Amino acid sequence: MPGRSGYLGKPGHFGKSGLTARHLRAHVVVVVWVGLALPAAGAQQSLPVARWLAIHLFLLGAATTAVVVWSEHFAVALLHAARPDERWSDARLAAVNLAVAGVLTGVATDLPALTGVACALLVGAVTAHLVVLVRMGRGALGGRLAPVVGYYRAAAAALLTGAVLGGLLATGHAGAGHYGGLRLAHIHVTLLGWIGLPVLGTLFMLWPTVLGVRMAERTTSVARRVLGLTGGGLAVAVAGLTAGWRLPAVVGVLVYGAGLALAVDLFARTVRGRNPAAATGAASPASPDGAGSPATAVGPGRAPALGVGSRRAPLSAAAVQSSAAALGWLCAGVAADAVVLAVRPLDRAGEQIDTLVPVLILGVVAQILIGALSYLLPIVLSGGPKERTALQAVLERGRTVRLVALNAGLVLVAAPLPGPCGTVGALLAAAAGAVFAVLTAMVLVRGARRTGTGGSPRRPVLLGSAAGALLVVLAVLVANSGGVGNDSTGNDSAGRSGTGAVAAGEGADGATVVRTVDVTLADMRIRPSRIDITAGTALKLKVTNKDAQRHDLKVDGGPATPLLADGESRTLDLGTITADRTAWCTLPGHRAAGMTLDIVVQKRGQKRGQKSEQKSGQQGTGQDSMAGMTDDGQMSTGDGTGLDLTADFSRGWTSRDPALAPARGGTVHRVTLHAGPRTVEVAPGVKQRMWTFGGTAPGPTLHGKVGDVFEVTLVNDDPAMGHGVDFHAGSLAPDEAMRTVRPGGRLVYRFRADHAGAWLYHCSTAPMLQHMGNGMYGAVVIDPPGLAKVDHEYVLVSSELYLGTPGSAAQVAKMRQDDPDAWVFNGVAAQYAKAPLKVKAGERARFWVVAAGPSDGVSFHIVGTVFDTVYKEGAYLLEPGGSGGSQALDLSVAQGGFVETTFPAAGHYSFVDHDMRHAERGAAGTVEVTDR
Repeated sequence: MPGRSGYLGKPGHFGKSGLTARHLRAHVVVVVWVGLALPAAGAQQSLPVARWLAIHLFLLGAATTAVVVWSEHFAVALLHAARPDERWSDARLAAVNLAVAGVLTGVATDLPALTGVACALLVGAVTAHLVVLVRMGRGALGGRLAPVVGYYRAAAAALLTGAVLGGLLATGHAGAGHYGGLRLAHIHVTLLGWIGLPVLGTLFMLWPTVLGVRMAERTTSVARRVLGLTGGGLAVAVAGLTAGWRLPAVVGVLVYGAGLALAVDLFARTVRGRNPAAATGAASPASPDGAGSPATAVGPGRAPALGVGSRRAPLSAAAVQSSAAALGWLCAGVAADAVVLAVRPLDRAGEQIDTLVPVLILGVVAQILIGALSYLLPIVLSGGPKERTALQAVLERGRTVRLVALNAGLVLVAAPLPGPCGTVGALLAAAAGAVFAVLTAMVLVRGARRTGTGGSPRRPVLLGSAAGALLVVLAVLVANSGGVGNDSTGNDSAGRSGTGAVAAGEGADGATVVRTVDVTLADMRIRPSRIDITAGTALKLKVTNKDAQRHDLKVDGGPATPLLADGESRTLDLGTITADRTAWCTLPGHRAAGMTLDIVVQKRGQKRGQKSEQKSGQQGTGQDSMAGMTDDGQMSTGDGTGLDLTADFSRGWTSRDPALAPARGGTVHRVTLHAGPRTVEVAPGVKQRMWTFGGTAPGPTLHGKVGDVFEVTLVNDDPAMGHGVDFHAGSLAPDEAMRTVRPGGRLVYRFRADHAGAWLYHCSTAPMLQHMGNGMYGAVVIDPPGLAKVDHEYVLVSSELYLGTPGSAAQVAKMRQDDPDAWVFNGVAAQYAKAPLKVKAGERARFWVVAAGPSDGVSFHIVGTVFDTVYKEGAYLLEPGGSGGSQALDLSVAQGGFVETTFPAAGHYSFVDHDMRHAERGAAGTVEVTDR
């Protein structure tokens, strides 16, 4: 259309508007991201985070910057819309790159908080980009290829989804149960959505343009259908992967592939039926004296005759070859992806999908970026045909050699060949990419000189700063990734050799003490999660991965394993251990999800589990390193040696109802019990992360009669660990019923209550001390035959409370030392002092009591009353009607019973654990008795 710039624009128009300078700055950033990705790619065989960095430096850094810049530019041209305010465009692009830098830094330095903030910034910046793309279409004139803008909008939505999923993965919030599915969804929505959709959309315009041929009449309708198939298929695939459903995932990928096949068919027909645009003598798409519209614009434009036999040569041979190779690899990658998802369970498909990622990065993304830039940069940066030809000649240098090297290297990386072949392939691909980066830099320098006033360059400082930043980051990457991953000997925390170069530990007879510990990596956990070791002992870790996905183990300041496939093992020699150490899986998000190992040094003669001095030199108090802090960061009140039980509970807090619900009718009781973490208030003003049954600690009380059958369905909602259950009220072989259920799994536990009593149930997964100590216990009440009715019936489960991060070294030490922060009834310290039980004078009350421990029993006493009935462990010790009475119900750990009493007059009757240490630290409450 006259008077408007075309899809690629007139060189003079760009220079006049200043858009050339913006493209120059943007592509300097692209070159820097690509340059940073190269050393990371070279280190990926030895350092897992380097592989992650290589992928994200290229995709999240270079490709994202290019897509944001060009999708906005093409949207303006395709819609014939007004160009957005350049200041806001620059601000959005800067926000995107700042967010990318934050994500990369947060993951590389293991700072989940920084990663989360950066992901949020990325979501905001991309949302703004999407809003701009949507608003451009309102009131715009449009054109034949206006539907292509839909690809850019869908791609932006895909990146938003990918950023959210990536944030959950990198910060550990995905959890073990959903990690694999979310990771696969993240890979698909990012590669096939954010990258794949803009590539396909742009090729509808770029492909006939670089060929110099007429656009096919049905291009617009095909573009719409392809977007529907690829976008819809991707949405179905991502939803299926997120939910862990394989069939929808396979169907979605196949639908995406159908859309891709439709586009490839159109592109192939364009080549076979090539009609050179120059035959009618119309203006070139880039000619300075034409309208600037390519052959794919609003009219039958023509390309210049560059003459190869009877056919016209393409405008950019490098662009054509690279784009064709990219399409071929994209088709192969999507086909292989569908096969993998179809034949492999989703929890084991990740490793195979990982091998496809280099195919899509090197084969598709890199080559389409090379092809697009080879064609677009000379147009954008040149001032006329002669200069454009010169710049294009620079980018065409060695194109055939580079193309062969890149694709041959890709074959070596993707094929199931021995390890050295993959290394050679990676080096070939990296070399081809490096050469193109150098050529691109040369073109940018020439473009910078052209934009200067009077022929002098205006951007030397910019280019110099970019080069300097590149060298600095390269030095940091090399320093942090050089050869650590395959070092099976390593160094100790003092930088000395871990192989015995310094004095090794000695036993009582002066001999060297060497300890080897088997370490297992599985289910997003390291087992054991803690190793207690005597100072001076030489420690070796035999690390075995027993998970479908790859893992590694890195010791702080010491050695690391390479990435281990399922069943692979490596031994790490840590040398002499003199100080506490930490180890973790270095894959992004795995440490945050809980894949850590604590190596805790005990002094000679000190028993394991005893308190050791804190690093500050002060005697430990049994608290976490941040004494007085709860798991969610709230400060607990008191003097630092205990809880302030006189403080107020939080607003909205309610006590646990201790009333025993009547037994449900029928003889079969079907119960669903969900296991999972929950943050609850466990003392006045103190919240704690607990491991729960049914969302409470203790779990729900089950109530029935002798002979009743309980069918309990245990559902493990905990994303991080396995759980089981053991009901003391039943008699059955524990092998199957009490097995550990992995995250997301379930089992049915069926038992018959043949005996009356107050019974304990608890988590059956080792270490049971930790699972019970963190709240995984509850009560089962089976009424004795002929049990009389009473006015009130209560259940009180006594236990210990251990503050701190569940499973942490400090908390476990307190459990092993039997040094709880409080003793409690029904999971909350002093709750019934704040919310008393209420009865009336003369009413009879029955108190069922179960001692859950995990280490201490209970001596239950009510001040001001005498028990006339005592039932303990299935037998009456005292029945009403006699002359005797009882003052306390004494229960060892895992015992239960009940007592009955009648309150003689109005008043406040305290009930306590008569071990006064327990009563003074939370195991106390009040029965408030009123007159009738």
